[in-house]
Amino acid sequence: MPVLVASDLDRTLIYSAAALGLTMPDPRAPRLLCVEVYQSEPLSYMTETAARLLTDLGDTAVFVPTTTRTRTQYQRINLPGPPPKYAICANGGHLLVDGVSDPAWHARVTARLADECAPLAEVQEHLLRTADPVWVRKHRIAEDLFAYLVVERELLPEDWVKELAVWAENRGWTVSLQGRKIYAVPGPLTKSAAVREIARRTGADVTVAAGDSLLDADLLLAADRGWRPGHGELADSGWTAPTVTALPERGVLAGERILREFLQAACPAL
Repeated sequence: MPVLVASDLDRTLIYSAAALGLTMPDPRAPRLLCVEVYQSEPLSYMTETAARLLTDLGDTAVFVPTTTRTRTQYQRINLPGPPPKYAICANGGHLLVDGVSDPAWHARVTARLADECAPLAEVQEHLLRTADPVWVRKHRIAEDLFAYLVVERELLPEDWVKELAVWAENRGWTVSLQGRKIYAVPGPLTKSAAVREIARRTGADVTVAAGDSLLDADLLLAADRGWRPGHGELADSGWTAPTVTALPERGVLAGERILREFLQAACPAL
């Protein structure tokens, strides 16, 4: 049976210029490969070593990029290795098969959201009303499924995020702070549900996963084994679980370590 490898992308396998600064080896930095260009500018990177590891992984396992990015944002990424047959976007709202969203899956997700949590419009209104323009740079709606803000972190009041999390939880939503973005995501909108569906379709009897944020926690808990890097929302809170390994590596080298762990899980003989 194939091993299914479900991995978050941003700050797990790929890193923006800002995220590279989480930590870089000193004195000799690794060689980097650009894997995303936006508005004619390089945006995201992985090390050349990580690129080779990912290519090997794509040849030996069912590799599934599993991201909160919208479909458009995901499709800007040019990962090395064979093109993944499956990908998960919008935190599980879209299951891509050969690059195309599965309409039946999306319909199931939207029906569940309508039944189990407060509507997006209520959450959007709350964000617009309570977020201070002094520290908010952008308000965004993603795929008509969830909302996020782009903020100035140094000006962001910590208490505001905590109060938002309590307010959202009472309405069936989750709040996640990742870099300069604050996400408000419906609780039933999960990466793990989409991964289970792909496991069913592929016949995979083992799933391994990696991620760095609160929105990856359900994915890590649903996997047979999981890894989180030494940076990010989960690391900052000290989050772990019996089947999840907290890695010491931070920044872009954490991506290399995670891919080595994936390969070992997929091919123990290597």
